[in-house]
Parts: sequence; C-alpha cells; structure tokens
Amino acid sequence: MKLKLRNRIVAAICSVCSWFGTSAQVIDYTTYPIYTGTDLGMSYTPQRTAFRVYAPTASRAQLLLYMQGAGGEATNRIDLEKSEDGTWYVQLDGNRAGTYYTVRIEENGKWLNEVPDPYAKSVGVNGKRGMIVNPETTNPANWKNDKSPLFKNPTDAIIYELHVRDASIHKNSGIQAKGKFIGLTETSTKSLEGKSTGLEHLKELGVTHVHLLPFYDYNSIDEAQPEKPQYNWGYDPLNYNVPEGSYATNAEDGIARIREFKQLVKSFHEGGLRVVMDVVYNHTALTQDSYFNQLVPGYYYRQNKDGSFSNGTACGNETASERPMMRKFMIESLKYWVEEYHVDGFRFDLMGVHDIETMNLISDELHKIKPDILLYGEGWTAGPVQIKEADQALKKHASQLNKIAVFSDDIRDGIKGSVFDHAERGFASGLLAMDETIKFGVVASTNHPQLDFSKVKYAKVPYAAEPHHTISYCECHDNHVLWDKLKISMPNTTEEERKQMHQLALSIVLTSQGISFLHAGTEFLRSKQGVENSYNSPDSINAIDWSLKSKNSDVFEYVKGLIAMRKAHPAFRMTSANAIASNLKFDTNTAKGIVSYTINGEAAGDSWNKIWVAYNGSDKQITKSLSKGKWETFVIGNKISQRKANKTISLAPYSCAILYQQ
Repeated sequence: MKLKLRNRIVAAICSVCSWFGTSAQVIDYTTYPIYTGTDLGMSYTPQRTAFRVYAPTASRAQLLLYMQGAGGEATNRIDLEKSEDGTWYVQLDGNRAGTYYTVRIEENGKWLNEVPDPYAKSVGVNGKRGMIVNPETTNPANWKNDKSPLFKNPTDAIIYELHVRDASIHKNSGIQAKGKFIGLTETSTKSLEGKSTGLEHLKELGVTHVHLLPFYDYNSIDEAQPEKPQYNWGYDPLNYNVPEGSYATNAEDGIARIREFKQLVKSFHEGGLRVVMDVVYNHTALTQDSYFNQLVPGYYYRQNKDGSFSNGTACGNETASERPMMRKFMIESLKYWVEEYHVDGFRFDLMGVHDIETMNLISDELHKIKPDILLYGEGWTAGPVQIKEADQALKKHASQLNKIAVFSDDIRDGIKGSVFDHAERGFASGLLAMDETIKFGVVASTNHPQLDFSKVKYAKVPYAAEPHHTISYCECHDNHVLWDKLKISMPNTTEEERKQMHQLALSIVLTSQGISFLHAGTEFLRSKQGVENSYNSPDSINAIDWSLKSKNSDVFEYVKGLIAMRKAHPAFRMTSANAIASNLKFDTNTAKGIVSYTINGEAAGDSWNKIWVAYNGSDKQITKSLSKGKWETFVIGNKISQRKANKTISLAPYSCAILYQQ
C-alpha cells in the first residue's frame, strides 16, 4: 500500500495500539551487549526448565509462576541471576509443564510490567502469561511423518490468500468447527448446493500455496469471550511465536491452539497444499507497554532525533531490524515456525520497514532448513522510517533481495485501476492506456527489449532481476476486492460485462510470468458489499459465501482451468529474465485495446511448441489474423474451449484468448 491509504487503514487497525511515547533521552543502542546463544526464552525438559531473558539495562529480574493462564496470584517469585551478555538466567528443577509464568525487570528502582518473554512458545488466554509446555504433547498423530508437498521453483507457486475465520464461518460452509483452525482440516465438506468447500475446495481449485492472514497471537480479539462476535485481520502482533487463541477450540488451553494449528498444516500437506504464514515484524500492537519494551525499554524500536518512537508503519512504532537482538529475534522466530510447525513460506507485512541485510540473512537461514521455502513481502512502508532508503527492503531494491519476492502494485493497478482512486479504471475495465503497464506485468517486472518503461504506471525501470522477485496479483485483503472495485469504477455496465472484466483480470494474473497470487473467493466473484478495508467488519461482510460457487460456477471452472494450465505448462512460469526476454515476444501494430504476445514454448521446455496469448481490454469485438501454422484454442472469450482454430479469431470485449501449436 502507498502512504496515504496505509496511514488511514493501519491507523484504524492499530486503534488498539499504544501510540506515541517519548524517551527521556536519546540512547546509543549500539553500546548494548549482543547475546549469541540460542536459548533465549524458556527451555524445557521433563527434568528441568530454564529461562534466559535479555535485559541488559535491568538492575534486577524476576520470574513469577502461576497456576492459571489468567487471574489468581503468583505462587512463587524467583529472582533471576545476572548472566553473560546482558542476559538473566534461572533454572527450575522438576517437570514444570503446565505452569504459567511472566517475567519482569527492575530499572531505575522501579519494577516494570510483568510480561511473557518475547520468545514464549505457549500462552494463557489473551496472551498475558507464558506457559511451560512439553512440545511432544502438542503434536497431532503422525506429526513426525508430516512432509510438505513437492515444490521446485518459486515461479511454480500459485498462492491463495485466506483468512482462517472467513473460510468457514458462513452458515453455508458445511464446516462444523466454524472459524477455527480445525475447521480447515475437515474433509468432504459441501455447501447446501452440493459444492465442495473449505479444504476440499482448495484441493479442487488446484492452488499450490495457501497464504493465511496473521494467525500468531494478536491483540484485538478477547479470547475469553469465544461466543462474542469479534473480527480482525490480525495485523496487531502480541506473541509472535504462539498461534492465535480465538482460532482454537479452547483458548484457555495453551496446548490446544498449538496442536490444532499443527493439524491444519498436516491436513493441508496431505491435500497437496503448502502453508504460507503472514508475519508482521515491522511493528507491535503495543508500544510503551509492549513485551519487548518492558524488558529492554526502547531497544527494539527506532527513535526520532528527540527520542520519540519513529512511526514508519502508521501504528505508533517501527521495529529496528538492523539492531542485532531484534534481527536475532526475527530470524529465530521464523526458524521456529519452520522447524516446529513445518510452515512453508512467509509473507512480510510492510517489508520496506526492514533492512535489506536482515531480510537476506533471514532468507539464507530459512533456505538452509527448507531449500524450497517461499518468501515475499510488501516492498513499501507507511511513512518515513529511521534508516537510509538505500538500506530498506523496498520494491525498487528487489534485485538486491535474495530469493525474496515483492508485490507488483504496477500490475495490480494496471489491471483494475488505482486503489487510491476508487473511480479509476484499469486495462481490464477499459482504460487502454494501461497497455504498457500490462506488458510490464506480463514479464514480471524484468527487463524486456520491447517495453517502453517510461509508460509504466509506477515503476519506470525494471526492478526485478529475475521473475521470482515478482508477485503478480490484482487484489488482496487490502482495499476493495476485485468484484467490488469493478462495480464502483464501472457503475453503468451490466453485471455480465463486469463478469467478463473480472475474468480478464484473473486471466492476466494467471498467464503473467512471476509468482501468481489470488485472493480467496475471487474465483466465484466474492464481494465484501463495497467495504474497502474489512479488517474489523463483521462476518456478514467478511465471511466467504459458498453459495457463490454454485451461482458463478462458470467463473470457478474457468479459473480452475487456468490454474491447471499454468501448472501443466512451464512457458507461463519461466525461471529467468533471460528466458522471458528471449522467448516471449509482444505483437506490434495491434488494434487499440489489444495486448498480445507469442511464447516460444519449445525453447521454454513446454509441450506446446508455440503459444499465443491475447487480452482485449476494449468494449469492442476485434478480429485478429493468426500467424502461419495449425492453431488450437485453449481459451476463447474467457472460456476453456479446446478446438481447432480458423485463420482468423474474434476477440470478444474484455476477454482473453490462449491458442497453441503442438
């Protein structure tokens, strides 16, 4: 998102955040010691449990033990001993599994708030206390045999962005555990119309990765009131290393949320689906009172020159990824989700807030564990941040990122119109001046000899060194969903015309190079009733209405067919910029409103020797003569239609055509 919109949205999302605070003085955090061990937080064995807390400015540190996850008095207060490199340490004998705890420090003669340590692996209800757990008791049956589906190249990914609650909460989902992790493990679920839903739908659609909106423990939902209607996207982090309790069948049970999320991962893997975790390390829900800040005041956040918290996220704070202990926390947290939960990828919120060096270290460490892990993020910030622009993991620096992709707002807004100007149209809705931006999207933001980069909507240079640097998409959870955007920007068109525009938009996404990304429900024209950003809207706005799958079954079958085509034909997912530049040629002197190109499928290792793709963004039917050879259609008029083609072809308004030669 760009600054104006992000400020408006995130300011609202973070109404739960603590806002600006100031430090009494500007502190040189580079003087703080660096702890290099790997045992921060709680370390459990049945014989003993150890705690190590980083708190270099503390004069004392204390561990408080509780019988419950909330309420009641501490049963014990235990002083931690000062240890090496700014840490405090204590070891408790015996099996302490099931005990809840907090830690607190004394600074300048005052005890700060007691909090779970930032590395907490389980928590009580609402995440105010950590919980000592035996990890072996959190595993579902056969967890040790869980394996991720085979996956080779990043550009093979077809990502489906989904909110856990949205997927099952509708009365027509056919899912019993509505709004819960385990709701997405249920099999053979169907809508009232008899169409597959939930996990079965994802398998039927054929996507490769399911990107779940934040499911770590976030701040805005009261887990103690599970029957109360509550909703949030979850971009307000509280406990980074613990699953969200409101998605568990029992938020009071610190083990349930862990086991049930692991069961989701296992069920997805068994269904041929990989799991991507949406992570928000760029800010915390709380600022002065955050768990980081109560243990090392100021250290984990960037400051302005006057010592106040910098606010490049529009959430009251921005974390300092370049500081060694914040960088360490991010790396170890991400590694934990991969090793303990078998997560297959990460999407980084406001990735531009983080520094390039940290992001590349993250990539290096995660690829050592899982060589086929998928990493991508938002290549922008929500405002000025307190590190040099040259060091920020921005879209313009994508070529400097190691195996990390950025979202292309160029193709997004080129297809459907600006997310900032609700009335603006895009190529798929008749704004034909977006043709060069569409071409830029087709080649995944890489260099191509036929492009005039000066005419691209935002980027004026190819920022992706390789196609795996680019996420090709036209909508996500932010802003209007595609169906609503088309209705708002094209109010005088018929529903059938908008339907064709919608299919053309998804056709461009699924035939472009790079990594394909779809928002949940777009495959059957999901609407959020015109709500632009539904981060805290009720289920009546956010729930996926599974009756739409039956109502718009033709659109679903079309998208399903395009996904199958993309998976079967490597020409649509080439792995190098050189291959794209060599094998993909745009037609010249085309009619106004037409973007078309030919792919040398044979050179790209495809069973289709030659492929011709055309997009008609105009409201007119256009006839096109085909080049020599025997052509067959795969798509014509936004329909899967496999038949022999004539020497000429008619391109319907707002439609895609895909032809091939064997």
